[in-house]
Order: sequence, then C-alpha cells, then structure tokens
Amino acid sequence: MTPADLSRTVLHAVRRAVDEDALRAPVPARVRVERTRPGGRGDYACAVALQLAGPAALPAREVAALLRDRVAGAPGIGRVEITGPGFLNFTLDASAGAEARTARVREIQERGLRYGRGTTEAGRLHRLHHPREVRAAVLAQSVARLLRTQGGQVIVGCTEEPDPRWQDLRVRTGLRYRAEGSAEIRPVPAGTAAGALVDRLGRDAALWGLQRPAAHDHAPLGDDLLVQGEPNPLFLVRYAHARARALVREGERLGLTGSYEQSADVPAPALHAALADHPGVLATAARHHAPDRVARHLETVAGAFFDFHDTTPPLPVGDEKPSAAHRSRLALAEAAGKVLAGGLFALGISAPPHL
Repeated sequence: MTPADLSRTVLHAVRRAVDEDALRAPVPARVRVERTRPGGRGDYACAVALQLAGPAALPAREVAALLRDRVAGAPGIGRVEITGPGFLNFTLDASAGAEARTARVREIQERGLRYGRGTTEAGRLHRLHHPREVRAAVLAQSVARLLRTQGGQVIVGCTEEPDPRWQDLRVRTGLRYRAEGSAEIRPVPAGTAAGALVDRLGRDAALWGLQRPAAHDHAPLGDDLLVQGEPNPLFLVRYAHARARALVREGERLGLTGSYEQSADVPAPALHAALADHPGVLATAARHHAPDRVARHLETVAGAFFDFHDTTPPLPVGDEKPSAAHRSRLALAEAAGKVLAGGLFALGISAPPHL
C-alpha cells in the first residue's frame, strides 16, 4: 500500500462515516498521511480526526475512533492505533507489503525512465510564460517537462527576446509571447546571466543550483555545486545513480541478474517508500509548478539507496554464493538507479553511468 492508497482508504472511511450519519462534517477533498516520526508508532500517521473534530462538534479522539473502525481490516493495513489528541497511526500488513514491493520493483525495471508518468494532465493544454531571466527560463522548461510526464501539452514563451545562451541549459528559445490566460513562472532571479553561469559551473551544476531551492527562495550558486563529495547533494544523487549502474554491470560479470522475488523481499523500508513516492512527487511537482520537489525527492532516494547499499550488500561478498536474496537486492538497486535517472531527466540534468 502506497501513501496515496492509504490516503484514499482514509478518505473513503470519512465518506462512509458521513454517509452513515455517524459523523456530521464536510468531507475534505483529500486526506494527508505522513511517515511516522522517529519514536512514533506504526508506519504512517494522519491528523484528519483533529481537522474534523471542530465541524463535527466531537472530541478528536472520538472522531479518530469512528474512522479507525471503518479503516481497520482494509487490504494492506495491519493495525490502526489512536495516539495523542487524536492521531491515527497505521501499521501496514507485512505480507501485503511484500507483494506490493515486488510488483513495484518489477514495474520500475520494466518501465525504466517512464516509471512515475501518469495521466493527471491528459488532454489539458498549459500555456506558460516567463521573463527574460535565466532562472525563470530554466524553471519554465522543467515545469513543461513535468507536465508532459503527466500527459499534458505545454507551450512555453518568453515575454522578451530569449537569451541565446539559454540553449546551453536545455532551454528551447525562439518563442516570444505572453498569451492571455497563461501562467507566469517568475522565481527569485538568479542575479547572473546564463553564459557566466554555465562557463563557471557547467550545465548540470547550474541546472541543479537554479532548481533545487523553491522558486520563492534565493538560489545559491557557489562553487560548492562542483564539490565531488557527500556535502554536495547533486554529487550524492548522481553518484548513487552511477553506483547502481555499476552494481548491475558487476552483477552481469558474475552471471547475476536482478530479479525481485517476493520470497526474498528486501528489508529496506526507506528505499521502498522513496520509490513508491516517486509517481506522486512527479504529479505534485507538475501541479504546483515546483521542480524543487523533484530535486529534494532525489536526495531522499539517494540517501535511502546508500543506507540499503551499506547494510544489505547487493552482490555476494568473498566466497558467498549468489542467491535469490542477491537477485532481489540487485533488482532493488537497479530500480533505484532508474528512478534517479528519470528524476534527473525531468530536471534536464544528465545521469552519467560513471562518475
């Protein structure tokens, strides 16, 4: 069960409670679930009962109890607890989770860079415009790519004559307009020109530096973007991708191919969760015109990949013989690499196989 699945399940429970007249409150458009914080109970937590308590004129814990009774036993949910003033805490069913993880890894291996693409914007034409400023131009192009991952059609235009050097940052130039009804992309300016930025940092580091902060925040564009080490998030993300690719190559040399088997489910909850979140992150980033969400998600995937890599080696060590466990671990590593490559592609950044 993914966070989106759990959110829909809780929302369905709210609707049931309202339809049965057990709860008199407006049904929210969506229900937010979050991963349980360190020291908390279960896998996910939800505060919807606190949100509904006021309109329902009931204590939050009573609302939570109504929802717990309607969620308990749903496919994929093992246990539901009420904590604090009325939080719902969910522990997922391990056996159902193993089946879902197996299906997800296999889907990523099959779809590759297309994993996470959806249809939430299918049939919609989006018109975007931006000022003659390098960060605005870059963000507009990434927003266009994200909308296309969700099936949308996009036209991007600049309100003035485009800068030819934007092409060095994979920005398509030539269209000049500000059509009525188009959405404006106007982040905090970079404070420098495209040519100077690319000449100093190169294309990929410049793209990361322009997109990693939220649009309303200043974009730090210092030389730390070129650091080949863990403190540099871009390096960490691209190194995780390169390492995943290297594992696949080394596995082939050993005659070992990644194949995820439910019987050899890999205990890497953070990595599995990050991979499961990828489609939702792409859809949300497209809807909110926020490429920074993709960049932050890639950092999460990379960190989870290295935690998995260091605690559960994907390849045999020493005299160890290849096993089903190794095949599943290698498949998970390959899936992580594909998600990282797909996310970088959405930002216009290359994902080299060697770093």
